Amino acid sequence: MPPLDATDKRILRALQRDGRLQNIELAREVGLSPSPCLRRLKRLEQAGVISGYRAHLDRDRVGLGLTVFVEIKVDRHQDADARALQAAVQAMPEVVAAHIVSGEPDFLLEVVVPDLAHYERLLFDTLLKLPMVKDVRSNFALRRIKLGAALPLSHLPGN
Repeated sequence: MPPLDATDKRILRALQRDGRLQNIELAREVGLSPSPCLRRLKRLEQAGVISGYRAHLDRDRVGLGLTVFVEIKVDRHQDADARALQAAVQAMPEVVAAHIVSGEPDFLLEVVVPDLAHYERLLFDTLLKLPMVKDVRSNFALRRIKLGAALPLSHLPGN
C-alpha cells in the first residue's frame, strides 16, 4: 500500500467519527467526488487499514457495569504457555482487550462483566485454573472517563 496521504487521513477521521457514513456523505465531507472516494475507501479496506465496522454499545445499558483490569503473571516464559494463554483469553467473551506487556505482569486484560459475582466466577472457575498462570491481580474501574476514542492520526502527512 502506498503511504497514506491527507485525503486518506480525512477519510479515516470521518469514519472513526461515524462509521455509518454513506459514500456520498463521506465524499462530500472529505472533498472528493463519490467514485474516487469509494476507490480510496476500498483500497484502505483491502490494505487492512480499515479492519471492520461495528456498533459501539453502552456497557451499562447492556448490563456490563463492571470493568476490571486484570494483570496476569505466568509461571514460565515459554512460547507454548504464551500461546496457550493467548488462546484461552481469546475464547473468553468477557475479555474485550488483551495485551502482552512489559513490566511486572506479563499480560494485561480488560474484562467487562455484569457484577462482582460474575467476575469472581471468571476468576476462580477460569483464570486461576489455567496451568501457566502464576498470579492474578485485579484492578476495578471506578468510573470511565474516556472510552472508544478515535485513533490519533496527527503523525500522518497532511492536515
